[in-house]
Amino acid sequence: MSIIWTEQGLDTLERMAPEGSGAQSVDRALTLLSLIGRYCEEGASLAAIVEGSGLNRPTARRLVLALIRSRLVEQDPVTRRYFLGEEAYVLGVLASRRFGFLDCALESLSALSKKSGDTSFASIRRGDYSVCLHREEGAFPIRTHALDPGHRHPLGVGAGAMAMLAALDDAEIGRILDANQAILAEHYPAYTREAFAHDIAFARSRGYALNPGRVLQNSWAIGMAVCYPDGHIAGALSVAAIDSRMDEARQAELARDLAAEVLKVETRLAGRFGAHPTTNGRSFKTVRGDLPPQSHSTARSKGGVEP
Repeated sequence: MSIIWTEQGLDTLERMAPEGSGAQSVDRALTLLSLIGRYCEEGASLAAIVEGSGLNRPTARRLVLALIRSRLVEQDPVTRRYFLGEEAYVLGVLASRRFGFLDCALESLSALSKKSGDTSFASIRRGDYSVCLHREEGAFPIRTHALDPGHRHPLGVGAGAMAMLAALDDAEIGRILDANQAILAEHYPAYTREAFAHDIAFARSRGYALNPGRVLQNSWAIGMAVCYPDGHIAGALSVAAIDSRMDEARQAELARDLAAEVLKVETRLAGRFGAHPTTNGRSFKTVRGDLPPQSHSTARSKGGVEP
């Protein structure tokens, strides 16, 4: 089974059809479906949908009703908030047979959180952004709350997202940072070009990405990318903890555990697609040698990123 990859990596749901075209309503409805999916835990209010989409209230309501009729969206009768519907669930299950990252990652997330006591995450790349798919809580009583399922950040914001960004070639990284420049400046001031250059270099030299509290000051995390058998990025695993539990010695310990689980996820993906884990493609898997022998890492490209 092959994986289709869009080289430019753009989020097609972010690109509307031309004004007045026959496809515009379809584009708008799909954009709302994606937007509602970001509120998978608490549900999306109509006000949030209007604000997030930029559509006027009557248009947004009309399109949401069309999604409800198709069972892609449902509305809670008490809170009046909107959630992905049963048809979206069916489509997701069917799609998982083609991509399968989360299915192959759940066991490893459970193992990571059980061993570390901290919170682990699975994220995927979606165009120029990273989306959290799953959060697995550990037993340690003080937890970080920087990321929940459905949360969407520019690629490179957070440990898992940085692991995926650092796995790309420098030209693609530059394009992504240019595309996200406005939102980064407005909502993520700690993520300057200099910070990105530092974090990318760190990931490529250490074999894991580090978020040293750039999103929430006391919330640190490390992450590693996971690749499909053909070398393209499937997603990322990450572990987050409060800063006092993330000194260099513990980073190294978590990196070994994370690397072992990344290898297991890639092996499961290879089994699903009838292939073997690759050492080719746009990956920095050569960094595995920088970690202890049992460790495993993510992707690497050559060269450096200009600040």
